[in-house]
Amino acid sequence: MYRIGLGYDIHRLTTGRDLIIGGVKITHEKGLLGHSDADVLIHAIIDGLLGALALTDIGTLFPDTDKKYKDIDSTILLKKVYGKIREKGYTINNIDSNIIAQEPKMMPYIPKMKDILCKILEIPYEDLSIKAKTNEQMDAVGQKLAIEAHAVVLLKKV
Repeated sequence: MYRIGLGYDIHRLTTGRDLIIGGVKITHEKGLLGHSDADVLIHAIIDGLLGALALTDIGTLFPDTDKKYKDIDSTILLKKVYGKIREKGYTINNIDSNIIAQEPKMMPYIPKMKDILCKILEIPYEDLSIKAKTNEQMDAVGQKLAIEAHAVVLLKKV
């Protein structure tokens, strides 16, 4: 049996924070604003995983009103969610994702992102696609005010 989930996240860019995407610290003068580390890619993947099994969403599971999640590393949240997926008897078949950012360029960081995420999610490198896109200078992302990510997750019953 297979289950599919769709995840999405967006965070505003701000000064005074590190830019963390896919578990990787990216060199940039701005970071993403959020209660946790605001890792849009991991948050999109988490929502895709949770959605595939109708297990609520990231905001319900890890509310921004809970102080224990303040500035938390999103890889920790991903590990917790992946544990829930395994408890339900599923594994990840594959993930397809997009990071949408006008800047900085994401391509140089994608191999390290894949290394980190594949290890956490126990999947082969070829089962995780991370693509980098821009919004061609349109909307908040294109105007360098935000970064967003999308993820589609396919789970299979063990």
